Amino acid sequence: MNSTPTLSLGPATTDRSARLRAALARRTEWRGLALLAVVVVATLSFEPLVFTAYPVTLGRVALIGLVALGLTAVILMGELDLSVASTLAVAGVVMASIPNVALGIVVALCAGLLIGLVNAFFVVKVGINSFIATLGMLFVLRGLAFVLSGEKPVRMADIEAGIAFGAPIIGPITPRVLIFVLVFIGLQIFVTKVRAGREFYAVGGNRQAARDAGIPVSRRLVTGFMLSGFVAALAGVINTMERTAADPTAGSTVLLASIAAAIIGGVALTGGRGSIVGTLVGALSLGIIEVGLTLSGVQVDVQQIFIGGVLLLAVITDPASFRAVVGNARSFLSGRRGETPA
Repeated sequence: MNSTPTLSLGPATTDRSARLRAALARRTEWRGLALLAVVVVATLSFEPLVFTAYPVTLGRVALIGLVALGLTAVILMGELDLSVASTLAVAGVVMASIPNVALGIVVALCAGLLIGLVNAFFVVKVGINSFIATLGMLFVLRGLAFVLSGEKPVRMADIEAGIAFGAPIIGPITPRVLIFVLVFIGLQIFVTKVRAGREFYAVGGNRQAARDAGIPVSRRLVTGFMLSGFVAALAGVINTMERTAADPTAGSTVLLASIAAAIIGGVALTGGRGSIVGTLVGALSLGIIEVGLTLSGVQVDVQQIFIGGVLLLAVITDPASFRAVVGNARSFLSGRRGETPA
């Protein structure tokens, strides 16, 4: 009697499949990649000019992405820095107020580091929640930007240097885009290859366990906030150089977009999960959305509604949030059925 042979997977194949599933489960960029695919298809259909206006699109992606990359360093540890937009504005005003361009850049970047250090002091030493501490700093720095600028834009003394900085280097690649790429590479190496950067995940995943393992949690938090402040100040310097003037209201729309880019890219607000690559993917999506809406004539206020909606969608589709929503729904339905009279 003939029997049909059955195909069975060997132990090696099963192990490889298990490892592949585990590796995919650890990745957090899938939501960002899915959104990016949808955004690209929709933009090609409704506003294809976005993909021909390379300087505009890449410039917007670089501005959102630069701030978001620095912010990611803080969020990975379960903290938040709401002062990044105001840091951008203050750094730009400081830089434009100094006649010597090189000195202005150095002072502005040092101001960003100082702001990050002050944020870290309130969070680490004083024990204030990072949301409250950096929210207060947001208002302080925004007021400081208006005071330093006299409530009006500050023009650079060396306008020619700003114009030269904004000129493309190769094709649509401007210094802003090049700096963004370099910061991305640097932070990616830092959080994946350098011990101090890898410890950001441990601090965000379980702070007490990180302390028990001998990780200097306070030092890592200080490093993260200073990185965030420095990168935000760098974005302010770049923005001022390209515009040849500093605006005290600069960055007003960057905060929401930068947080959204990190979350869309899979960075968990609770810390311990996410990646620099994911933030890059999220910044690409939001940059394309903003430029597409702008070219379509959509006002900035309405654009914020779109970004807020995308952010809510990203939070809802997070696996942990989705499981919590499903669990709450099941509990609610079970309770309703229990209350139904027999």
